[in-house]
Amino acid sequence: MIERLLCRVPLWYRAFFPGARWRIPAIRGKSIYLTFDDGPVPEVTPWVLDTLDELGVKATFFCVADNVRKYPELFQDIISRGHQVANHSYHHLKGLTCPTKRYMQDVYQAHELIQSRYFRPPYGHLRLSQVRELSHSFEIIMWDVLTRDYNSKLHPDEVFGLVQRYARNGSIIVFHDSIKAERNMKIAMPRAVQWLKDEGYHFLRIGDAP
Repeated sequence: MIERLLCRVPLWYRAFFPGARWRIPAIRGKSIYLTFDDGPVPEVTPWVLDTLDELGVKATFFCVADNVRKYPELFQDIISRGHQVANHSYHHLKGLTCPTKRYMQDVYQAHELIQSRYFRPPYGHLRLSQVRELSHSFEIIMWDVLTRDYNSKLHPDEVFGLVQRYARNGSIIVFHDSIKAERNMKIAMPRAVQWLKDEGYHFLRIGDAP
């Protein structure tokens, strides 16, 4: 039930994240912000980068810093291909079960490697105290469409269908460059990108002017 709710988070839930960005609509035209969480990993991220090159779009990668530490060449490849990188914590901690002091230490440890002002909380949950602390140094980026590509109970057609159903001008869409999401993402993501292009959307990175 909660997972379905998060496909597009309702306004009452967004109120718990004052100042966070959920959507960035363009004044003229239609914009989409394609994002990937949880990488980089050698099993999936290179394929994502090659596919994005073929599709001719740029994206934003919310990186887990422990993966950046393990695979620095992949992290640099993301940057060299013109994509945006952002902070997804160091150890992928759950904000609701982690003391704020420890959580912030983890985020700042990740910042030493990633060096981005953009942050997305793992699992999409934070305590209000964490929101306040993060807002001093980071711009919190949430989402408008969560594809749930990591859910093994979903078929790739269903993942693609969530994009078709919920995408709109300014949507921030979340896929995952992770082993867990690989099966669904590799099928649904290219279809979604091509469908969005056919629908007249232009792709922007977080931080690009809408």
